[in-house]
Amino acid sequence: MDILALLGCLQPCVTATTMRQLSRITWAMLVMTGRVTMLGLSRWAGKGGSYRTVQRLFATAIPWAQVLWLFFRQHLFRREDVYLLAGDEVVVTKAGKKTFGLDRFFSSVYQHPVPGLAFFSLALVSTTERRAFPVRVEQVVRTDEEKAVSKAKAAAKKTKEPGFKRKPGRPKGSKNRPKADVTLSPELQRIQTLVREFVQLIAGWLSLTYLVLDGHFGNSAAFHMAQQCGLQLISKLRSDAALYEPYEGPYQGRGPRRKYGAKLDAAALPHKYLRQTTVEGTLETRIYQAELLHKEVPQPLNVVMIEKSNRTTQKRAHVLLFSSDLALSYEKVIDYYSLRFQIEFTFRDAKQYWGLEDFMNVSATAVTNAVNLSLFMVNLVYVLLRDARRTDPQCSVLDLKASCRGYAYVLETIKLLPDPPDEHIMAQLLRQVASLGRIHPPEPHLNAV
Repeated sequence: MDILALLGCLQPCVTATTMRQLSRITWAMLVMTGRVTMLGLSRWAGKGGSYRTVQRLFATAIPWAQVLWLFFRQHLFRREDVYLLAGDEVVVTKAGKKTFGLDRFFSSVYQHPVPGLAFFSLALVSTTERRAFPVRVEQVVRTDEEKAVSKAKAAAKKTKEPGFKRKPGRPKGSKNRPKADVTLSPELQRIQTLVREFVQLIAGWLSLTYLVLDGHFGNSAAFHMAQQCGLQLISKLRSDAALYEPYEGPYQGRGPRRKYGAKLDAAALPHKYLRQTTVEGTLETRIYQAELLHKEVPQPLNVVMIEKSNRTTQKRAHVLLFSSDLALSYEKVIDYYSLRFQIEFTFRDAKQYWGLEDFMNVSATAVTNAVNLSLFMVNLVYVLLRDARRTDPQCSVLDLKASCRGYAYVLETIKLLPDPPDEHIMAQLLRQVASLGRIHPPEPHLNAV
C-alpha cells in the first residue's frame, strides 16, 4: 500500500519533508507491536525513520485542523451524505509533573477525577455510513480562574448541609435579566471557537445544520452557544428538567398574557403527545414528542421522551432528548443523538491501536502532534480497511496490522537473499507470512492484502 500517495492531498498545508516523515511514521504504526512511543516508532519505521527524524516530526508545528479536513475531503467525503457535527471530551491519564496541560479531569471510565490531559474533539458523523471521522482536536488547558471557580463550587457543595432548602420566594436583591443575555463559561467559549473555526474552514464544501453534544451540554448556555454558531443543538436534558406546556387558555383580562401552562409530569404525560409504542417481551417502550417551554430558554424546545417500563415489575425509566429545531421528527432526534456515540469509538480506537494513551511527550507541540496523529490514524486506517474489504470482507484493524507486519518481514527477508525470487514465489511468501497472526485468515484465492 502506498501511504505516501494517500497523503498527497496534504500538499497545500504541509511541506514535502513533513509529508515524507508522516508516511514513514504512519507505516511504522501499522506494523509495530507494543506501545506507540517515539522510540518504538523509530524501531519500526525503517530507512528514513530514525529516532532523530521522529523527534523532528513531533517538534514540528503541523496545522492539524487543515490536515484532518483535507484528508477527509479527499478520501471520505460524500456530497450526497448528511453529516452531523458531534463533540466530546476525552481524558488521557498521565503521571509526572512536566507534561503540558497536566491537571485533574473527571474520567467517565474511572468515575472520578484523575491526573491527566483532556482534549475536546469534533467529528463529522455520517448518517449513511453511521461512523464518526475526527476533524478537529484541541487540548483543554484550564486557567487559574477556572480552577478557582471549580474549587469554590466543590467546597460549597461539601459545606452545604444535608437537606438544606432555600427559603421560598425570590431572593432579596435579585434582578430580572433577559434570557438571551447569557454569559458563556470558559469551556463553552473554547468549544464555540473550535466550532466557528471549523465551520469557516469547510465553507463552500459542506453545510452543517446540527451540533450533537452529550447531556453535559443540555442547558441554556450550550443552547445559546450553538445558536450563535448558526447550528441547531441536539442534546439530552436532565430527567427531572422543569418543562412546561404552552398556555392555551383564555386571557385573564389584566397584566401580560400568560406564557407557561401546566408543568410536565413525566409519570403522566398527556396521550396527545404519544407517537409510538412497542412491546418486546415484558419491556414496553413509549415515545412522546412535544413542543415544550423551559424558563431558562427563550424559545420552545422540540422534546422527545423515551419511556421504558417493565410490565411485570412496573418499574419505569425515561430519557429526555431535545433539539432546537422544532421541525425535526422524533425518529431523527433519537437517531441523530444515538449517532453521537460514534465519536466514542474514535477515542477507543485511538487508545487501543494508535497510542493515545501511550505517548510520553511533554512539550505543548509534541503533545498536540501525538494526539492529533493518533486520531488521524483512525481516518487513515478506515480508508485502508475500506479498500482491503473489497477482496477481504472480514478484515479488521488487527488483521490489517498483522498483514502489514508480515509484509515488512518478507521485504526484510528478501533483502538477505542473493537473488530475488520470481513473482510467483514472492506472491506465495506474502500470502503465507501476511496471514500469520490474523484473526480472520484471508480467503485461499487472495494473492495480497
